[in-house]
Amino acid sequence: MNQPITPVGMAGKRMQERGMSSLFEISDISVMGVSGVVSQLPRLLKRIGQTADDVLKQAPDVLILIDSPEFSYRVAKRVRKKNPNIKIIKYVSPSVWAWRPGRAAKIKPFIDHILAVLPFEPEVLRSLDGPSSTYVGHPLAAEAPDISIKTRKVLRDVPNLVVLPGSRKSETKRLLPVITDTLEILKSRGNEYTIQLPAVPRLEAEIREVTKNWPFPVEIVKGDDARKKAFREGDLALSASGTVTLELALYKLPMISIYKLDWMAMRIRHLLTGWSASLPNLIADYPFVPERLNEYAHPHYIARMIERLMLNEHERQVQLDGFEVVARRLKQESPSARLAAETILNIAQEKSR
Repeated sequence: MNQPITPVGMAGKRMQERGMSSLFEISDISVMGVSGVVSQLPRLLKRIGQTADDVLKQAPDVLILIDSPEFSYRVAKRVRKKNPNIKIIKYVSPSVWAWRPGRAAKIKPFIDHILAVLPFEPEVLRSLDGPSSTYVGHPLAAEAPDISIKTRKVLRDVPNLVVLPGSRKSETKRLLPVITDTLEILKSRGNEYTIQLPAVPRLEAEIREVTKNWPFPVEIVKGDDARKKAFREGDLALSASGTVTLELALYKLPMISIYKLDWMAMRIRHLLTGWSASLPNLIADYPFVPERLNEYAHPHYIARMIERLMLNEHERQVQLDGFEVVARRLKQESPSARLAAETILNIAQEKSR
């Protein structure tokens, strides 16, 4: 495109640092889970209308939706109805491979293209008659450190357990009791560990209160560099299910994934269709990361899995082999940001022809 590109819209801290102003604080629409959406519905509806009106006023060549599907899809519908000439691109595919696959076809009328960050997503979208899609790669893949698998085969005399209870208060509230009980069981069975727990600032005080009585020494680490250092130094991770499990896979850190849905999501969990909640498992296309969900996240089971993965060389090797598969399938010729930008520009240029 010959003319300069001017980004407008909504922005988080990092985008604002690069000079983009935001229509309002992005935290206003940062909600998690079904119950979170319901409780914040009046505010969300107000922000949806405000955002759609601003998009129509700006009349951009391309509208790019990032995350927050409950919010962004409603904005997209309003924009498409009033100005069908604006191309609409969604960055990150909806997880139709995990639940409610019918969403793929339903969003096709108001989403022109999807930038997928997982390699299997374009084929899934095609099979479900969803929007066209391009796999642009996952941003984490470009940051993958060069860690030798050999270093993961040698454990410390007192192993280092990295604990990741989630980045949202609702997650930690559900998972910290399970983790606490698991550690108590490990202690009662004669184990000794050190623990590193990366905490986001807003949850640090709460986490410190919960962990002060844990049976093993706990180091609360803060900041991105400290978190990555913990991933490098860890012998095993006990992690909430989510994107962090993919990061752990790229750091080749063996792990156990756990999660508990909120009360409202539990009532509709029959809609879940995915065979795994672990991104490494989904990318490798076989279950090599052990995961325990909802009522199956039993402390006695998790404690014994930790013991096995600390002591059994074969079971650790199964995960290390799986991490190699994940890294290979995520590998791209160009960085994901470049591929995403090129795709967006190509769609914008098609519109201008």
